[in-house]
Amino acid sequence: MTAQRGRFITLEGVEGAGKTTALKTVEQCLRAHAPGLRITREPGGTPLGEAVRELLLSHSHEGMSASSEVLLMFAARAEHLDKVILPTLEQGDWVLSDRFTDASYAYQGGGRGLGIDRIAVLEQWLQGDFRPDLTLILDVPVEQGLSRAAERADPDRFEAEKGEFFERVRAAYLGLAAQNPQRYRIIDASQPLDAVRDHIRECVEQWLNRR
Repeated sequence: MTAQRGRFITLEGVEGAGKTTALKTVEQCLRAHAPGLRITREPGGTPLGEAVRELLLSHSHEGMSASSEVLLMFAARAEHLDKVILPTLEQGDWVLSDRFTDASYAYQGGGRGLGIDRIAVLEQWLQGDFRPDLTLILDVPVEQGLSRAAERADPDRFEAEKGEFFERVRAAYLGLAAQNPQRYRIIDASQPLDAVRDHIRECVEQWLNRR
């Protein structure tokens, strides 16, 4: 008997939104329902993807063109889908990913100014109709997010961008959510941590109950 296809859940947000902490809360919510749960991330998730991640985040490649950046993202994503995401879902287990293609719409489409059309072509070519079942977007005002991120040591190539860049990233995320409220849930990450966790649990539980 063929296993029922697993579910694919993604977590998105600008710098300083608290994705690392939120990921643990989402994981706790899903574990009681998922036959098996694979936690992964983008860029990354595979040996090739992790190597690409180093290229993308390193300050050694300042000045990388926006086109090179997005193509590297999709190269890592192709490997991630082929080696991790799709095989896991096909065997009936669930996948929770820290970022997926929405990040390309936000960071390269919005932040770098490539627009949605190029990203959409790459998405359709690589994924066809495959999309996450649920996407949580942690939303925080850019100034607040950057203030939190500044507490970290050694910001990577993206974290070192200016506020205007992240305003475009945030606007792109909110635009995606407005276009497809069935898939996206906006989490107000400017709240105290306990309130953010409660909102995440509420959104995930509501989605699970509707299944």
